[in-house]
Amino acid sequence: MEKNKIFSLLGLATRSRNVVSGEFMTERAIKSGSAALVLVSAEASDNTQKLFRNKCEFYQVPMYLFGTKEELGHSMGKEPRASLAVVDEGFAGSIRKLLEQ
Repeated sequence: MEKNKIFSLLGLATRSRNVVSGEFMTERAIKSGSAALVLVSAEASDNTQKLFRNKCEFYQVPMYLFGTKEELGHSMGKEPRASLAVVDEGFAGSIRKLLEQ
């Protein structure tokens, strides 16, 4: 898994407005069906991880535990984030390939 490439793709997706972040917006993207991929920080609380694992399983959205809150936020040019959703299928597919290597 190549972390730097994933963070670069997240930055590009953010600049093209294909990422929503924060617990509320991520949950809303999952429920509305617009989320193609969800990333949750590995250091997020157990409750947060469980919430997104259950939501993603129910709505059939791939979810991965990845990076720290600071890394996720920094890759998007924002403050630390515990969760984010990629809403573009192309970016989501590229990130999934890198995560599964």
